Amino acid sequence: QLQASGGGLVQAGGSLRLSCAASGHTFGNCNMAWFRQAPGKEREFVASFRWSGGRTYYADSVKGRFTLSRDNAKTSMYLQMNSLKAEDTGVYYCAVDMPPLTILSGQYDTRGYDYWGQGTLVTVSS
Repeated sequence: QLQASGGGLVQAGGSLRLSCAASGHTFGNCNMAWFRQAPGKEREFVASFRWSGGRTYYADSVKGRFTLSRDNAKTSMYLQMNSLKAEDTGVYYCAVDMPPLTILSGQYDTRGYDYWGQGTLVTVSS
């Protein structure tokens, strides 16, 4: 199971750090990602970490502002969000692909992930 937290209301230009805690497993042998869903829109890719190769990928809209990381014990992953904009508003979901079977091109699609957190709401006021 995944439990996302850390969302809230923040002014444009501010920062938030989202957390995703794992229970029953670790983030050691999986691909992991953050997606978000704005009101009235489809869920979209934000960032991911690939188990094979250890690389992190970001949507163009968040590149340079958001950072995905995990703790050394691999029981939590994070999304540090800086320089937030009104268009970053939405419900943020953490997700894992375990075992890590999704091919590289599939990581941007929600169908590439097996387990999802419940979502945490981020509201950025302009």
